[in-house]
Amino acid sequence: MANPNIVNVATINGGNAAWALTNTITTTLLTVAADVIVKINSLIVTNIHGTNAATVSIDINGLTGTGITGVALTSPLATCRLASTMNVPADDSLVLIDKPIYLMEADVLRGGASAASTLELFASYEIINDA
Repeated sequence: MANPNIVNVATINGGNAAWALTNTITTTLLTVAADVIVKINSLIVTNIHGTNAATVSIDINGLTGTGITGVALTSPLATCRLASTMNVPADDSLVLIDKPIYLMEADVLRGGASAASTLELFASYEIINDA
């Protein structure tokens, strides 16, 4: 299902998830299963520390551009950074995504922070299954 017809699906289930980001910026947060596409509606990162700012890095790993009917890609990235050491002030939030993006099967959402136990990431998404 690398390129599913999202009009003809078996189920669409909404969901939310949250992570306390570690200081390993390539920590796996979400992996898309086979026969599924994930529509990320929003990503919001919040700094829960009262005095210290921190930076956030978020990427999608596994983007190969294969199996996309109707599109010819030249030299697609295997990893795309959605945020690269973006500053999040103390006691503040940063909206990383407020328009939908799609993660294809086997794509991996990864991320981390400059300081552990400082940033929390919230995701709102839909799981689209054609099985």
